[in-house]
Amino acid sequence: MVSAVLGAGSWGTALAMQLARAGHAVHLWTRDAGQAEALRAERENRRYLSGRPLPTGVDPTSDLEQALHASTGLVVIAVPSHAVFETCAAARPFLAATTTLVSAAKGIEEVTLRRMSEVIRVATAGVAPVAVISGPSFAAEVAAEMPTVVTAACSDPAVAEKVQLAFSSPMFRVYTTDDVIGVEIGGSVKNVIAIATGVSDGLGLGHNARAAIMTRGLAEISRLAERLGGNPRTLAGLSGIGDLMLTCTGDLSRNRRVGLRLGQGEPLAEILGNMDQVAEGVRNTLAIHDLARSLEVEMPITAEMRALLFEGKSPREAVVGLMGRRLRRE
Repeated sequence: MVSAVLGAGSWGTALAMQLARAGHAVHLWTRDAGQAEALRAERENRRYLSGRPLPTGVDPTSDLEQALHASTGLVVIAVPSHAVFETCAAARPFLAATTTLVSAAKGIEEVTLRRMSEVIRVATAGVAPVAVISGPSFAAEVAAEMPTVVTAACSDPAVAEKVQLAFSSPMFRVYTTDDVIGVEIGGSVKNVIAIATGVSDGLGLGHNARAAIMTRGLAEISRLAERLGGNPRTLAGLSGIGDLMLTCTGDLSRNRRVGLRLGQGEPLAEILGNMDQVAEGVRNTLAIHDLARSLEVEMPITAEMRALLFEGKSPREAVVGLMGRRLRRE
């Protein structure tokens, strides 16, 4: 089966490697012709996943039509969330109805407040079914073929199973669910909570504070998912608490690192200027806050991170603000 992965950052490259290990021929697309040439010549993504050779089944290209023309399996969307609509709209003329689109992007679109699967469906005019893949999965560990377990979500169980079978291998296990909303909200909001735990750790506030932020963060995620129609049980699984735990505590978490540096006193502009990969939680804090407000869902951690990131509130003020909220039942 021939598949395509759109986006050659660390996550897109790791997913292309995994599909190749599972027996696919994979076109790995990047908009940067120079990057595509380097990937072909060096057979590794030295910028994002240095030291991890690309399997022989991975074919890098900067030609979107070429990447999609022969793809009859999966087309995985692994670009940053703010680039999903543009990328999918450009891909639409070359998509076959026999393909399955898979969102590997995590976030909420600004202004429209759509989840990524909704963005993909609108941008491609519903030409093919859309599934989601999410869960606790650092790209570097997937690329290193370390044990990883994720969830494939689609309202159509047959489509979810297609994604499950396409990605599965001895070191990469995939579960399925029909709760797309729960999976996407879990994968999006956990990045904001990871910034908050990083801030707390950067301030040196201890393990108790980190555990409290993670626990109450999960409550925020669950409230928003339920209000949108998601299943609260989903948030007790891989794409909920599993992904939250990894992103809030793992040293490879870009969002946690942003929070750590903020807590240690570095300005946000300097932090982002020194990063070569996107920390999705920063931009998504605005959209998630707006979505929660539009639905009248209380999300105090998200609100404090918005004030910290975009309104000049200090890290300590943001965390102390959470402690000073009115007393209530859990």
